[in-house]
Parts: sequence; structure tokens; C-alpha cells
Amino acid sequence: MTAPAPVTAAGLPLATRIGQVNQRLKGWEAVRWVDGRPRVTDVLRAEVDRWGGLGALYGVLRADPWSAVRWEDGIPPERSAEAYAAVQEHVRRYGDGLPVLFVEEAPHGLMALGGTTLPVNLALGAGMDAGLTEELGALVAAEARARGTHVALVSGLDVLRDPRWGRAEECFSEDPMLAATLVEATVRGMQGTAGCDDPIDAGHVAVVAKHLAGQGAGIGGRNGSGAPIGRRELGELHLRPAFAAARAGVAGYMAAYNDVDGVPCSANEELLTGTIRDRWGWSGLVMADGTAVDRLRDSAPDPASAAALALQAGVDLSLWDEALTHVEEALDRGLVGEDVLDRAVDRVLALKRRLGLLGEQDPATSAASGPAPTGAEPARERDVVALVERAARQSVVLVRDDGVLPLRDGATVAVVGPNADDLDAQLGDYTPPRPPSDPAASTVLSALTDRLGAGRVRHAAGSRLRGPLDDGPEPGALAAVREVCAAADVSVVVLGGTSRRSYDDEFAANGAVEGPAPDTTNGEGVDLSSVALPQAQLDVARAARAAGRPVVGVVIDGRPRVLTELLPLVDALLVVPFPGPGGGAAVAETLLTGSASGRLPATFPAADGVLPVAHDERLETARAYSDNPVLRGLPLGSAHAPGISAVLRDDTATVPASALAAGAAAVLTVDVTNTGPAPATVSVPLYGRRHERGVRPRRRTLLGVQRATVGAGTTTSLTYRLGLDALGSWAGGEPVAVPVTVGVWCTPDTDEPAGAATVRVTDQEDTTPWER
Repeated sequence: MTAPAPVTAAGLPLATRIGQVNQRLKGWEAVRWVDGRPRVTDVLRAEVDRWGGLGALYGVLRADPWSAVRWEDGIPPERSAEAYAAVQEHVRRYGDGLPVLFVEEAPHGLMALGGTTLPVNLALGAGMDAGLTEELGALVAAEARARGTHVALVSGLDVLRDPRWGRAEECFSEDPMLAATLVEATVRGMQGTAGCDDPIDAGHVAVVAKHLAGQGAGIGGRNGSGAPIGRRELGELHLRPAFAAARAGVAGYMAAYNDVDGVPCSANEELLTGTIRDRWGWSGLVMADGTAVDRLRDSAPDPASAAALALQAGVDLSLWDEALTHVEEALDRGLVGEDVLDRAVDRVLALKRRLGLLGEQDPATSAASGPAPTGAEPARERDVVALVERAARQSVVLVRDDGVLPLRDGATVAVVGPNADDLDAQLGDYTPPRPPSDPAASTVLSALTDRLGAGRVRHAAGSRLRGPLDDGPEPGALAAVREVCAAADVSVVVLGGTSRRSYDDEFAANGAVEGPAPDTTNGEGVDLSSVALPQAQLDVARAARAAGRPVVGVVIDGRPRVLTELLPLVDALLVVPFPGPGGGAAVAETLLTGSASGRLPATFPAADGVLPVAHDERLETARAYSDNPVLRGLPLGSAHAPGISAVLRDDTATVPASALAAGAAAVLTVDVTNTGPAPATVSVPLYGRRHERGVRPRRRTLLGVQRATVGAGTTTSLTYRLGLDALGSWAGGEPVAVPVTVGVWCTPDTDEPAGAATVRVTDQEDTTPWER
């Protein structure tokens, strides 16, 4: 049978082409679940009548307080494909016949009823495990595609440069190397492809990675604010994860809200065309963030001009915008050429083709891979639970232990603090409502009760996250904390934050929290001017300390916090980025074994007002503040691993720049020794400082990281191949081999130690500019 001719923009009516670049509707408003089946709404009918079809439809499955979808009225997980099929059938019957791309959020799991909730990205950054991250990506993709989803919107490009930003939890790290490694693993796992043009099979989804670019560098940590950074800063920090995603064949990017040096990302032709397409050779689709094109009204006189700006820059698909409905006017006024519109349409069609939606199969049925074979579902559920539990365990960072851990056998434990028994506080932002029953979910209190028995566990909340539970000169809530702690052998104080969303909250047009959310401390729309732990939480720790028993602090949060006041109040400290529903069991495991394998994925400041403090800030000639001489409380990579030592074996390695560009690498070896009584799993980071003539160096950067399990009383050797990514210059946003001298070490030092190894990337004269 002869294959049908490829569908192209040139063969489509103007209205259809405009419809293909629009993604105006919210899916939960376009199709509803009524009387046990999906019903398309007048909203969808009007849109199809207007344009003859849809380019994409966002959020058919989305369930959360913004969408107001709950278990009672949402689309049942096992019948998701029916809802999608109802939309496809309506579009094909009453529209142009082109299939719709079904787009869903997957910030840390599919944001739909019954979707598996993973630890947030910052928690995966603590694990520093690319292999596990890829497996988790494949898990989410299989789950989403089996339900009929085509495209997943996935966070990972943002680099955390300011902990005041409410979306810090969506970042993998403050370090671009770690962010790039994990976003590349995510794309590989979710798409199952190696290149940008490779077909995406029925077991995977297309990824639109967000956000491009520089959103993590917003002024004051305010969401969507401008990034006043230079080209080198943009390239070295913020484009490196995007380049890694392009190399993995990512299907799309989401253009961010922010501007870079005054130019909005969704109108930045140099970024969206000159960099990612012309220079990188990437050929995918760019989607604007929600209402981002409409926000160009501060840069354009009217909606048609805003649409023209976005299309000309390289945006191919809107998200909830009205501006791109004015494309015909923009064409009539000569603001943009028809060839530019056709370019965008062809990119939308190319993604549909890549997903197999433009072939002879019915798109509504080919979108789903069908039910699992008989007997396979329980096995898959066990695999899913095991992976998520492993990720939660790796998110736990043991920062300090003065001999309190592991908790001794037979000890009675007081578990106090606002996050001690709050499952929602472990889940992160943009999480669907929890299922009515979830036996795998646990809080710190429930997990310790399960492990130790109810008779050995005492509990008192002590405070809310932002304020006290009650008032008065002798608050009863704090008195209860002292009472239960005095009656126990050890106290576990669980503090931190939450990205909890309530169905009573108010939301902005793009779904960000707008109010009132009285105890929410994290998430989109919840930027903070202070990242110190609130005094109400510190009062709980003080009450526990006043009881005279050893105190273990546990901070469950989605952003770096100032822990300076907490440290004198505890004998051991765990930091846990939002670990997901199984986080309680992961924390309990560390408390009972005294060991953890996570490392801080970002630097924790020593005090408010000392930002920025990232471990890779450039060296300064100025001193620190007069009132705060210490800037960094806990740098990236911090972890307490008793009995573990790492020694860099090699003194010097040399690789010519020409060979580095061709794929060669400098090879270094680290010997990891475990003198402890039990096997230990650790991440071993390798740090470096570039010495380039005329460029002020960053204090240190991550060159590589590996995880290893080291047997008791043994040494394991790890080999690091430092190739172009590690040793090349990222000043332009992609790695370039240049002669340079790099100091390398594997100890926790934030400055290059005296015994650091040297890696030389040499020129044709076998030297480097630093050595001349």
C-alpha cells in the first residue's frame, strides 16, 4: 500500500495553520467526565469550528486545586484514553482531520489522578544518580503514554541560582553540570530516542523541557523576573542543560517568562533561532510558557505585534495565549511573513509525525499502548514502588551526626515539629490529589511508629510552618513538645516547608498560587524574601533542646534554607528535599541505620542577605559583609559519611585541545575507602577550577560525579573520563575545546587545595596560556 503524502503547512488553509500553532484551551474545560463517560464541551466545539482543528490540547488529565478536578469528578486513570479519544473523534469528524497533540504536566510524575508521584528534581539532584533518573523518566513516560498522553512538560533546564525563588524544587541543582547530566538522563528515559528526528514509540512520550532560559537567575529570586546576566553567564550556567537536552534529542523547549538582559525569552530570536537551531542544529518545537506571548504586550503595542514577535523569534506553539489568534492580522499588516507561520506549523506537524500520529493508524487508538498483559500489572507496580523508594532514600542527606545516630535499640522517640506527620509537605508543587488509599505512603511519624511500635513513639506538632499553633505567654503547643521530649530518650524535630495547594486557594491565570495559602512556603508564586527558618519552627527545636535529651533535626523542604540558628540546637541534622510520598520511610531508615547516600545539590546560605552563595560563584576581590563574614553555611556536595575517604590518585593529566574536540578525554582515578563496619553507598564528586588568562575563575565547578557501593574495610577505584563537556569552555552555550589548565580535587574543599591534581588541555606547542 502506498503511504499517504506527507502533510505540510503549504497544503493547509490559513485558518487551519493558525489553529495548529494555538494551544489555547485547558483540557479539563474541553472534555468532562459525566455519568461515567467523557463529554466534549461547547468550549472545544467552538474552538474546532473556529480553526478547523487544534494544534495541541493541554491538561485533559490534569487534576489539582487550580483545575478544581478531584477524584470524585475527574477522569478515572484506567479510562484516560477514552477521554482523549473523544476529543480526537470530534476533531476528525468536525474539523480538518489532523490529530491533536495531548500535552500534560510531568514535573515529578504525571500530574493526573493516579499518577505516580516522584521525589522532586532537587531530591534527585541530592541523589546524583543519572542511571536512576533515567529509569524514573522511563517509568513516567510508560505510564503517561499508556493513558494516551503524547507530550510531557518536564522541568529540568532551570539552574538554581537564588534560593528565594519558590520554584527551587523544580531544579536539579545550582551546578549546571549536574543539571545537564540529570536532564539528559530524563530525556533519554522518557523519549527512548538518541536524536531529534528519531521516532518516539508507543511506550514513550515527547518531552518539552522547561524553561529556556535563565529563569533560575531572576532578580531577587522573583518568579519570571529578568535575568540581568551576560553572555558568558548565560552560556556557562543556563544553556548547558539545554544543550544536553538537545543532544539527547529532546522534542521541544518551553520558552520562559523571564527576559535575558531585557529581551523576553519568547521574543528572543538570537536564543530561539540563532542559538538552539542555527548553532546547535536542533530541529524541534518551541512552546511558549503559559500566557508568555500575551505577556509580550509590555514589549509590543498590540496582540498582533506580540504574536509576530514570538513567531519571528522561533516560537511554534502557544499555551493559553490569545495573541496567536491574531496571526491573520499580523500577516495582513506585514508584521510577519507567511513563511514564518508555515515554519512553525511544519514544526508542529513534525512532532506529530515523530509520534506516529500522521500515519494510517487511527491517532486515538495508536496513542495508547493498550492494557498490560495479564499478571504484568502487579509486577510493574512492585517495580515502580521499588524505584520510587530508592529515589526517596537517595534524597536524604545526613549533614551532621555527633554520635546520636543510629538510634539505639529500645529507645523511646519523640517525633515533633510541623512536618513530622504531614504527607502533603513531602510532595512538592503541582502534585495531583493523593489516592484514597496508598499503603506505600509514609510520614516520619508513621514510619517510625511502624518500625518501633506505637508504644515507643511520642508526638506533638509544636507549631505551624509559618507561625505558632496557639498564643499566650506559655504556649500549650510548645509545652507539649517539652513534655513528650522529656519522656523520650531522643527527640526528632521535623521542620521545613511545603508546596501544599488547597482547593480553597486563589490562583493566577497561569496556575501559580496567588492567595491565601496561609501556611504554604514553596512553589510557583511563593517566592520568599527570607529563607531563614521561621522562629515558630526554631521555637519547637528550642523546646526539644530544653527537655535535655539528644535532638535530631530533619529539614524537609524544597529550597536551601539558613540553618545557622538550628545547628546549635541539634546533635544530628538531616536535610531532605521534598522526597515524595515514601519520604517518611526513607528518613526513618537513616535514623535507624545512621547512614545516608545523598549530598546537598545546592549551597545553603549562612544568613539571610548574603546571596548569591552558589559553590561556583566567581572569586571575588572584595571581602564578605562586615556583619556576616561567613557566606556559605553548607556548600553543594556537603554530606556526613563517617569512615568514607576519597583520594585522587593522579597528579597530572594532559590532553591536546584538538584531541579533546575529537572525543578524547583526560582520565583520572579516585580511590574510595570505607573503614566502617558495613557497606556504604556514596556519591563521589570531582571538583575543578579553570585557569584561563583574562577570565576570573569560578571558585569551583563540578567536573563529574559517580556513585559507588564500597564494602566494609575495602577500597573501590572510580575512573573519571573528563571529556569535552568537563574540560571545554561553555562560554557560548556549547562545549568548545580551548587550551586551559584545570585544578582538580575530590575533597570537600570549596577552594582549590594545595595538593590538587592538574589537567592540562594543551595547544599545538604542548602548553597552555596559563603556563606561558
